[in-house]
Amino acid sequence: MKVRSHFKRWFFTGLILLIPVLVTVYLFMAVVDRMDGMLHLIPTAYQPDQLLGFHIPGLGVLLTLLVVLLTGMAGASFIGRWLVRLGESIVDRIPLVRSVYGAIKNVLETIFQDNKDAFRRVVLIEYPRPDLFVLAFVAGEDQGEIQHRTGERVIAIFVPTTPNPTSGFLLYVPEKDTIPLDMSVEDGMKCVISAGVISPEWSAPAA
Repeated sequence: MKVRSHFKRWFFTGLILLIPVLVTVYLFMAVVDRMDGMLHLIPTAYQPDQLLGFHIPGLGVLLTLLVVLLTGMAGASFIGRWLVRLGESIVDRIPLVRSVYGAIKNVLETIFQDNKDAFRRVVLIEYPRPDLFVLAFVAGEDQGEIQHRTGERVIAIFVPTTPNPTSGFLLYVPEKDTIPLDMSVEDGMKCVISAGVISPEWSAPAA
């Protein structure tokens, strides 16, 4: 019975160690393969495989990064900004497309903007009723009209769902009703994705 218990423990320990590695490798290779498909946009005679005579995995990644970099450089120029405004004015006239484009752009700007308060803090709030607590991520603090209308200092927080943190709820909560946590956003995400199974280590401050 004791040997069986050891084998069972070793088996599940092996799964815990191997599955994250295998999934990570699989996803990484899938992304590399998908980006390598970008090479087909180059005329056949000029594709690296044709010029070199053999395939080098990962060239598509370099091509994608180069395209993104060049697009960013062009978009940051005077003419580039003018073209972007022109393109967005055209998109804004197409009902369904403008909604999708606007939503995606707003999300990306929120994630990549140089804002130290955007998704950088983890807090606890009482939700959906008093004495029940959920993890939430601070999304922003300067809410303009919302701040003015509420008459309080409110912050925008994102309450993710478990185990899929890409969906959730946007709430505007008075800052005084939040409980700041010491854990990082990464640790908070691990806690959410694992449905609370993984909890970051914490030591109570000395009295």
